[in-house]
Amino acid sequence: MLLAILGLVFAHRAETGVMTFDYVDLLGTSAGDLSIWLLLGFFVAFAVKLPMVGLHTWLPDAHTEAPTAGSVILAGLLLKTGAYGLLRFALPLFPAAMALGAAGVVYGAVLAFAQTDLKRLVAYSSVSHLGFVLLGIFAWNELALQGAVMTMICHGLSTGALFVLVGQLKERLHTRDLAAMGGLAELAPRMAALAIFFAMASLGLPGLGNFVGEFLVLLGSFKASVAITAVATVGLVGATIYSLWIVQKAFHGPLEEGRTLTDLGAREVFVLGVLVVALVWLGLWPQPVLETAEPALAALRDLAAATGVLATR
Repeated sequence: MLLAILGLVFAHRAETGVMTFDYVDLLGTSAGDLSIWLLLGFFVAFAVKLPMVGLHTWLPDAHTEAPTAGSVILAGLLLKTGAYGLLRFALPLFPAAMALGAAGVVYGAVLAFAQTDLKRLVAYSSVSHLGFVLLGIFAWNELALQGAVMTMICHGLSTGALFVLVGQLKERLHTRDLAAMGGLAELAPRMAALAIFFAMASLGLPGLGNFVGEFLVLLGSFKASVAITAVATVGLVGATIYSLWIVQKAFHGPLEEGRTLTDLGAREVFVLGVLVVALVWLGLWPQPVLETAEPALAALRDLAAATGVLATR
């Protein structure tokens, strides 16, 4: 991306005689045959960070090796910089990437279901959820963009909470292997209840924030491409499967004889309870987030339309 920025700046200087790093000035720059490579530099850099399917392979390994706090920060905040970069800088130039968003939704869901390591399972669910973000961004209409913003926020809350729960299980059981779990709801009912809640949020249960984001993305992408939207909806079925898989394998079924497990304490319940309240609030009353994002998204779409790099859908 740094090389692409420098290339764009020098191309602008060659065209206008002015050397500037101002994004608005650079947007209308014509770099001739070099343009596609410069724009590809922006796109690939942000797509890796998102991550987009095909460029995602670093994410499960990073989550698996990271401590719980690292995984929470990565899922809750850092991945969103990729989505922001696509939305703010690279978006107007690669509308064809919409299909990759739908592919990411389905691919991430399938890979999540195939995992036995609980942390890798949650990591692959991020690939699926952020596929919705990519889909919404490249659908490039008001509904889809609003849905992408909402999905980014709610993914950070729900997936961050799941990583916290995985970390708490690892501390108590010294394993993340789903095959070594089962029946834990009997020993830790508070942990099981919270795990069920965040699993339901992850699969997009109506009434929670994730549902609002994904529903808006699908409504907006339907206007742009019916076929791609139909593929993406398959990912919702996959999300249901892997979310319920977590709950069933870890907290239900037979309990290993002699196993002990300390339930969540008041401090842990309070931390996760804040996230529960946030997801319910966003699910029942998303207007503050939507109204806050609307002016910025409208300005971005108007800017892209005015420079001619992407027509407003």
